[in-house]
Amino acid sequence: MLSAWADGPDMITQCPIRPGNKYTYKFKIIKQEGTFWWHSHTSTLRATLYGAIIIRPRAGSSYPFPKPYREVPILLGEWWNGNVVDMANQALAHGTGPNISDSYTINGWPGDLYPCSQNQMYKLKVKQGKTYLLRITNAAVDNNLFYKIANHKMIVVAVDARYTNPYVTDVLVVASGQTIDVLLTADQPIGSYYMAARAYASAAGLEFDNTTTRGVIVYEGAPSWTSRTPLMPVLPAFNDTPTAHK
Repeated sequence: MLSAWADGPDMITQCPIRPGNKYTYKFKIIKQEGTFWWHSHTSTLRATLYGAIIIRPRAGSSYPFPKPYREVPILLGEWWNGNVVDMANQALAHGTGPNISDSYTINGWPGDLYPCSQNQMYKLKVKQGKTYLLRITNAAVDNNLFYKIANHKMIVVAVDARYTNPYVTDVLVVASGQTIDVLLTADQPIGSYYMAARAYASAAGLEFDNTTTRGVIVYEGAPSWTSRTPLMPVLPAFNDTPTAHK
């Protein structure tokens, strides 16, 4: 795209934005629609500062699938209980890998499996019978992630802002830095259903964050999810390579 310098080495071709200043990054998008993402590019601040870039069809054009009722960004991330820059500097000073993350997040929230957020998680309200376009980004620094929604199928329609031949699945594996767009139809009985993500880690002997983050999908008209336990999806094993490759 003739702007690769703007995604170059930290502090060499890509430098921080000075306090009180602005930075404009101009780049070309050619024949791509769907979901990209942006993130900080200084040290490990990528772990804390990121978001979605959504490219929709031009005016007068349409999606190659029925227009969804609503579009929802789903940002999967990691969280450390500490200053991520300090931890990276410590790892460099000792010649070791950085500390593994303390949790994963969905749209910024770790979810109720972690003691710090037992009553706080991402909640998506849906209407029964409606179809939603979930724009899923894995913003985790080091981990590929399995993602699943209890009792629901997803139709994959785009990967990294390129439309795909649609296919149906009940689980995704999203690589670090990857985006996947899926259609989700709220076709289950009115109630609450967990969405969950955890690592796909197939390298033997390497330590990784083996915790699970989750949010909740709540159908319109359902009882409060805090008063009734939502259904939880059965996630693949951490090293389930056949499922990841499929």
